[in-house]
Parts: sequence; C-alpha cells; structure tokens
Amino acid sequence: MKKNEVPQDESNLASANFRELCYAVDEDGTYTTENSTGWDPKTIALNNAIQEINLRIADARKRVELNLTSPIEYYMEKQKMDLPILASYMGLWKWRVKRHFKPKIFAKLSPKLRQKYADVFDISVAQLNDINH
Repeated sequence: MKKNEVPQDESNLASANFRELCYAVDEDGTYTTENSTGWDPKTIALNNAIQEINLRIADARKRVELNLTSPIEYYMEKQKMDLPILASYMGLWKWRVKRHFKPKIFAKLSPKLRQKYADVFDISVAQLNDINH
C-alpha cells in the first residue's frame, strides 16, 4: 500500500493516543514506515475478540459462583491465559492445573500452592480464595 493510503480510521488505539506502525511504499517506490490510528476491519475483529473474552470471563465467574469450577479457572480467563500458559507459569503439568479447577481439589490445595497461583495471577491469596474479595 502507498504511504498516503495507510488507514487512519478511528479505533481504540486512536482514543488512547497510540499509533500502529505500518509498512508502506513512498513516492520513490521504497518501503518506509507510517503511523496508523487504526483500520475499521481490524477494530471490528479486536472488539469481537474482546467481547468473546469478556463472555468467557463472565461464564467462568458464574461457574465459580455455582461451585462448578474453582477460582483458578476464573482468574486464568481474567488474565487472558489458557491452560498451557498457566501450567507453564506454574511449572506444573496441564492435567494437574486442570485438576485444580475442581472445587473439591481446590479446597485441599496447600497454602504454598495457593500462594504460587496468587503470584502468577498477581492477586492476593484472599482474592484467589474468594472472587468477590
């Protein structure tokens, strides 16, 4: 795309005074960089992704409140992690982390392991134990 054709649509980036760096062709036909405030199709895709993440967080919260899962799953979703990433941060096998999603297993976790989860999520142990805290 030519330098003067770089999209400058209104987006979340523009409202936060951020710019996205794009490559474009200048008048001489050489590649250069140009700042963009956004592009409508990309903004729509990002907004849809954020909406999907928020739905997953709300679903996890409801499942915690119904005692169908542990707060670990809720905070994993809230921190925009998935099971492999959380397991990696915890230094545990994925199956062990997934097992900790079970409320009965979560209730038996050691204080040391709870602290490790809290550290990974950057919250207190009290917040980990009670999502309403």
